[in-house]
Amino acid sequence: MGNGVREGQVDFQRQDVEPIPSTHLPPEETREKKKVLNSLMSGALAGAVAKTAVAPLDRTKIMFQVSSKRFSAKEAYRLIYRTYLNEGLWSLWRGNSATMVRVIPYAAIQFCAHEEYKQLLGSYYGFQGKALTPFPRFIAGSLAGTTAAMLTYPLDMVRARMAVTPKEMYSNIVHVFIRISREEGLKTLYRGFTPTIIGVIPYAGLSFFTYETLKKLHADHSGKLQPSPPERLLFGACAGLIGQSASYPLDVVRRRMQTAGVMGHTYSSILLTMQEIIREEGLIRGLYKGLSMNWVKGPIAVGISFTTFDLMQILLRKLQHSSNVERLPGDVSYCALLAREVGLAHPGLSRGMPGANRGVQRVGFTVPPATRGAHGAGRCFGKWGAA
Repeated sequence: MGNGVREGQVDFQRQDVEPIPSTHLPPEETREKKKVLNSLMSGALAGAVAKTAVAPLDRTKIMFQVSSKRFSAKEAYRLIYRTYLNEGLWSLWRGNSATMVRVIPYAAIQFCAHEEYKQLLGSYYGFQGKALTPFPRFIAGSLAGTTAAMLTYPLDMVRARMAVTPKEMYSNIVHVFIRISREEGLKTLYRGFTPTIIGVIPYAGLSFFTYETLKKLHADHSGKLQPSPPERLLFGACAGLIGQSASYPLDVVRRRMQTAGVMGHTYSSILLTMQEIIREEGLIRGLYKGLSMNWVKGPIAVGISFTTFDLMQILLRKLQHSSNVERLPGDVSYCALLAREVGLAHPGLSRGMPGANRGVQRVGFTVPPATRGAHGAGRCFGKWGAA
């Protein structure tokens, strides 16, 4: 199986096993807390890296979305070039600080919530520890996106305002909050909230569904448990392409409603906003303005985001696994980890245990080179496959 353990039948008897004191291996509650913390950290980093990578394209897209100018790749390039000449290179990342303030908690909450919803739905549908079926897979993604959007929406509003206004209008994030609250009212901070929630359901649902489905199909057909980083990027790109295309008209409506106060428009509802956009600019050129840029930006951002999250999760698990092994007494580390793997109530074995030897006689082991001849490894595994 590639992990140094050969499959075999296990007939551990609980009376043969003595637990290691709880100080050596963390209890279930502690492991669950670490899992949540890992998801939050990995999600935060994933969001920050992905959004920073595509920030210039994202700002350009928003500027087209909130204006009546006709979008084309040529015009987008001209806008980026003019912005660079007039305001400098770093102006292309204007509003990115507000984006980070929003994206870091948003991505952290979304990825962490997705892991938790997967676990809850797995328990509910009887798929605990296995891949979810398609419908629960979509629901887990939708719920994760909705949870994150609800908790971080005002930050998204502020970020949109900073992206479409000159730097003289708002000096920093706090200034945006103060001016909006004083001049337009606190309610303005939630303008565009409804289309955001309606749009995030298909977007997050289809993104997570597509990514998880592609990973499962890859595992089924290739025989590999995990895809490589380039494959993860490709799966994430496909997920972003499908998710953003499905929800794009609502994204345009959301941006129009968020920036109405500074763009000279008044939008009172989703339907009226859509009607005005279609009447003035047409269905395709209005509601799908900037979509072609999103087909470049979106797959890159989502691919980087999913890949960063997965690789960080793998890295953190390896670090914690190494830490757990180091904290165990040398002669029981691998025995204790074995006991946990086979599902004993007390995941640990005490020093020297002949009972454990009786319990694992029918399991084959290849002892890692670093442990060969070691005092504890010899006692635990010496009779079974130490070359």
